[in-house]
Amino acid sequence: MEANVPSARSRALAVLRVRSRASAVGLLPAALAVVLVAARATGRLAGDPWPTVTLVVCVVAVLVLLVGGAFAAVVLRASPAVTPTVPLSEAAAPDLYRLVRDLADRMDVPPPSAIALTPDCDSWLEDRSHAAHRRGAARVLGGAPGPVGPESEPGAAPVLVIGSPFMWWMRVAELRAVLAPVVAGTGPSAHPDIADARGFVRGLDAAVDVGGRRGLGWIAAPARLLLRLCRTDAAEMERGVAAAASERAQGVDYGLRIVAQEQVGLAYAGWDRLLTRVALPAWRMGRWPAHLDAGVVSALTELSRRDRLAEGFTSRLGERPACDLLEQPGLIDEATSLLAARLFHGGPAEAGPDWSPVDWAEYPEEVVDRKWRTEAARLHAALDALAVPAGRPASPSAPASPASPASPAAPAAPVSPASPAARPGSQGPSGAAGAAGPATLAAADSPSPTADAFAGPTLERVLGYLTDGGGEGAAGEALAGRITGELAREERAAGPAAGAGKARGADTLPLFPLQPPRSGRDLLADHVTAMVCCAAVDSAGATPGLDWLDGPVLLVGGDRRSDLAPRVLCLVEDGNPEPLRDWLSALGVRTEKPVRLV
Repeated sequence: MEANVPSARSRALAVLRVRSRASAVGLLPAALAVVLVAARATGRLAGDPWPTVTLVVCVVAVLVLLVGGAFAAVVLRASPAVTPTVPLSEAAAPDLYRLVRDLADRMDVPPPSAIALTPDCDSWLEDRSHAAHRRGAARVLGGAPGPVGPESEPGAAPVLVIGSPFMWWMRVAELRAVLAPVVAGTGPSAHPDIADARGFVRGLDAAVDVGGRRGLGWIAAPARLLLRLCRTDAAEMERGVAAAASERAQGVDYGLRIVAQEQVGLAYAGWDRLLTRVALPAWRMGRWPAHLDAGVVSALTELSRRDRLAEGFTSRLGERPACDLLEQPGLIDEATSLLAARLFHGGPAEAGPDWSPVDWAEYPEEVVDRKWRTEAARLHAALDALAVPAGRPASPSAPASPASPASPAAPAAPVSPASPAARPGSQGPSGAAGAAGPATLAAADSPSPTADAFAGPTLERVLGYLTDGGGEGAAGEALAGRITGELAREERAAGPAAGAGKARGADTLPLFPLQPPRSGRDLLADHVTAMVCCAAVDSAGATPGLDWLDGPVLLVGGDRRSDLAPRVLCLVEDGNPEPLRDWLSALGVRTEKPVRLV
């Protein structure tokens, strides 16, 4: 037995003592009532006021027993929180199950009852043997009730939850080394006292959630009190279990585990950038990248190329990737990608007309170009609301006729989908490395032949309005406020995502929002950048592209232009358009030419 198991067991007994004391408090009025009734029956407490006292104590005892019984029933029956995962049956990953069972045999611990994947860079054991799960609760977020699996049987071993990015980025040997201490945790988990203490804490946590329902609000207060009383001992118990598991796993791939932990940190960095910079813009457009796990390989390969601290990591890619342990990695990748969209953005549980997958090869056309043109349209709608004329105004506050030619109903024709031939050089992640170049999208000019030099949604209109010789940026403040309000109205009109229910009690989706709300200045800078990119695409032969770490980018001659952001900020914050005008002039962008909008 590991040295830390007795420590974990002693902490588990301390947690159980809290439960015993709570039970004793609930039974104390009943015990006192029994003593009083017995004393009255034997004549030891005759005369006043004992009859009244006995009656009051009996009534109080009955009420306490009823309340305590209801509380205990809620704690026992409330469904503990379950991590949203993609379950992996043994038929879907026989090699992975074989690897995990081999680890368990080498460490002499029970094997996990099942394996599941989650779109996160972590791995852990999760107990799903609660009776609530055996009553047919869905094991997948948003899923329909199904048959009981082996993980839901009474006394079943915990489920091994593996972060899906690990499966695609790590090699088989690295995954085995990283999973060894996690699998070793099934040993201490099987100890009766530790399992009982964990069940009690999970029941209290679920009872707090139940307390948010109508008519059961009183449940939450005693549950929180008991959680506070056992919080320290429960935390120390988990530390002891983790230490015991780590000690048991030292004899299994210990040297390789030190190296593999570096890959864990690298995977986390690449996964975070991929979600926030690449996936989030697509989710906001109603599209979800169908192969996020394959994309993380390209993102991490690009990170290894840019970061000298990550040099040499790509040499591992010649080894067998851990995703080869899956029978159909493409289908599993698609399922985890959809779950990631639901967890981090609150999207629907299933694909539909307004929530469709997008491949990496189609990302520049279907996401980047649409994103830019949508934001450009919103920018001009805000200018229309401020009655800004289509031409270059004399000053930001110059009056304009309400019948301005830049009305939102007739600025330009809607965007037409580009043909497959309009995507030269478009390429997504392929092979084990997935090191693909930036995908590009060919541009198409579609100016109105009857438009004059300043008609329609032009970049010149934006530059003229935001130009502020005083450098105070008052025009930018007004425009930023309009854009912020318009976005808020769009979000309210859209409402909650279709199919977005509750993951657990009062926890609504998304469970893990990726970004805090953006400021008005940030939104204005994004919209001006989108307008500049649209103008560059329509009049200078630039193309939308995808950077695996930075998301949507502008490509000129196949090369990324990363020098646009400071010039846009100079215009938005200081009202100085000259740096941006110089940049546009060097690129050959015609600011007076109308751009296509959605």
